Amino acid sequence: MLREIVHINEELCNGCGDCVPACHEGALQIIDNKARLVSDLMCDGLGACLGHCPQGAITIEKREAQPYNEVEVMKLMVEKGENTVVAHLQHLKDHQEFEFLKEGVQFLKSNESNIRFDIDKVMQRVHNSEKHEAHEHIKPMHHAHSGGGCPGSQAMSFAPQGITLEEESVSGKSELRQWPVQMHLINPQASYFQNSDLLVAADCVAFSLGNFHQKWLKDKTVAIACPKLDSGMEVYLSKLTSLVDDAKINTMTVMIMQVPCCGGLLQMVQTAVQNASRKVPVKAVVVGIQGEILQEEWV
Repeated sequence: MLREIVHINEELCNGCGDCVPACHEGALQIIDNKARLVSDLMCDGLGACLGHCPQGAITIEKREAQPYNEVEVMKLMVEKGENTVVAHLQHLKDHQEFEFLKEGVQFLKSNESNIRFDIDKVMQRVHNSEKHEAHEHIKPMHHAHSGGGCPGSQAMSFAPQGITLEEESVSGKSELRQWPVQMHLINPQASYFQNSDLLVAADCVAFSLGNFHQKWLKDKTVAIACPKLDSGMEVYLSKLTSLVDDAKINTMTVMIMQVPCCGGLLQMVQTAVQNASRKVPVKAVVVGIQGEILQEEWV
């Protein structure tokens, strides 16, 4: 699949850090006085950081890329040194990508004899990272949230928790399993999408349906979009195709409003499924503006 990835020219970069707060995904950090992409898992190539580099050191390159591979990423991180490896592992930890974190640690242990720094020290720094605001040699930025990016865009997976019968009857209980949810911000490579049942919902759907969480969102991952107002829809098409092929989602439910402009979302999903190498069942649900279900069928 084609992916757009941030590229940093380290000869031009002076380590000023202006790009870090602009990275919505929290994938950029200043390490050893240079901007480093600590995890391309979270880089969606939107380029929010581009206009914040006074040296013009950051560009976006489009290239064919395989689905995210933690071992291949770790090979690059190790070449950049201990501080970059610590930052990368901490980034995975902060974003609750625990399966990738385990793969990264296993890579270090399996290749310890060929690595020029102390693996035990790396693990200790990552383990103790919550006790310190910044690692040694990692330039702290003037914001409190972890990862260096917008706190509202930090990827999170919410593990299901046991609830009582009384709690289950409360209509306000959230069934959201992950964050973020907006289509521009989601990353198809995130582990919580793997083998999930995906709900693709128009922005207005959740405001119209009183039982949206309990009936429709429960046990599903979600991505929301507005086919009328959102820009960059070609990015949506690419992400949906990747969710089918790379995340290997099981099913896709598309919920749209009865208004004509909403139909574009269903068409986009159908196009993505046609473009994908895998086939998944798609259910289309049309919601009335007063919250009634007007249509529900597999398409």
